[in-house]
Amino acid sequence: MNILTVNQVSYSYQSKYQTIMAVKNVSCCFECGKMYAITGESGSGKTTLLSLLAGLDLPTSGEILVDGVEMSKLDRDRYRRDTASVVYQSFNLFPLLTALENVMYPLELRGVGRHKAAKTAHEMIELVGLEKRVNGQYPTMMSGGQQQRVAIARALASGGKILLADEPTGNLDTANEKIVVNLLKTLACEHKYAVIVITHNKDVAAQADIVHIMRDGEMLSCESKGGQL
Repeated sequence: MNILTVNQVSYSYQSKYQTIMAVKNVSCCFECGKMYAITGESGSGKTTLLSLLAGLDLPTSGEILVDGVEMSKLDRDRYRRDTASVVYQSFNLFPLLTALENVMYPLELRGVGRHKAAKTAHEMIELVGLEKRVNGQYPTMMSGGQQQRVAIARALASGGKILLADEPTGNLDTANEKIVVNLLKTLACEHKYAVIVITHNKDVAAQADIVHIMRDGEMLSCESKGGQL
């Protein structure tokens, strides 16, 4: 069953001189248990589509359905808290909080008690394959790969089943790229998340179950075997 359905979605905005059609009549769907890649050149519309999937913007036309409910009818802040989380290239960790505190932060914002938040944070950090010693480390004490896995753990702590990743390997070396991509694949295949990765990296895209290629705001789709890096 599709957790996200995109029906004939377009999105435009007004620049100083003209109307820009960033996404044009895109239709696609996403289900739990699969890893998807959305790829294309800079300016192809993939990042705009991610913003729409995350509920940061609404389509100019068409509709996005979340479990059959139109995005425009949802509390989109709550949607991002409880259902869909976004991981960014730059990690976006709080520098003055430890890894554990970073993962606990969104839980405590939702009113989860500190003890329960800490327990969940421990579980999520373990799920992304980090050693316990990382819990007490600050972002500057961690490698880029460790920081990205903490960011993923924080996203998973919400309990939602949609994980949106915007160029998650863009700041990583090859070794850490492999670790993060294999983690994303494991979250999809074994833990039944719908993992949607925005990437210009062809090697990363090749690992996905389904690859969506965007060009000039339009989308083409093709199947991928999702082999190992």
